[in-house]
Amino acid sequence: MNPDKRGEIYRRLRAANPHPKTELVYSSPFELLVAVVLSAQATDKSVNNATALLFKNFNTPEKLAALGAKGLEEYIKSIGLFRTKAKNVVALSKMIVEEHCGAVPQNREALERLPGVGRKTANVVLNTAFGQPTMAVDTHIFRVANRTGLATGKDVVAVEAKLVKFTPPEFLLNAHHWLILHGRYTCVARAPRCPGCLIRDLCEFRGKTKDVRPQP
Repeated sequence: MNPDKRGEIYRRLRAANPHPKTELVYSSPFELLVAVVLSAQATDKSVNNATALLFKNFNTPEKLAALGAKGLEEYIKSIGLFRTKAKNVVALSKMIVEEHCGAVPQNREALERLPGVGRKTANVVLNTAFGQPTMAVDTHIFRVANRTGLATGKDVVAVEAKLVKFTPPEFLLNAHHWLILHGRYTCVARAPRCPGCLIRDLCEFRGKTKDVRPQP
């Protein structure tokens, strides 16, 4: 994909949603970190439903560390893999208290050392909580990047590298949100909604779906 087409894709996405944001509900970097860890293989809606009550009483690393894994399980048992996630959240809370004075670290290496935090989660936190121009590639962004031709690659690391390299700097901060929302609501996995896509004419996906209208 040439730079002009790539730039136009982002311009259209920005025009449609000038101030994109995550659909996870949070009020601090720590709450965001916990929410993103919980969101693995779960919907943002299910996470928000669980954290709405959890964060009322346990919204700091100190409080969550004291709550313990068994206590946390009661709040997040509606979320997939809740037992493993509870252990990781409590462990990362303790590490943040003991090694980072209770503050979420603002660099990738330190974040990825936390239990349950991988590259994608670290990128989300760095981008959304701290305004760093990172690209967190999940299944939605991986699909959109490959389908459209924005950044093709066989794995998420390759796609991330290309997106960071080729996304114009003026769009990089918000590109993650635009692409994930586009993948979640328009460029869906099955039967992508190409007829209503605002970048359809710029997309290089050969399997575009057609606007099938009933015969009169």
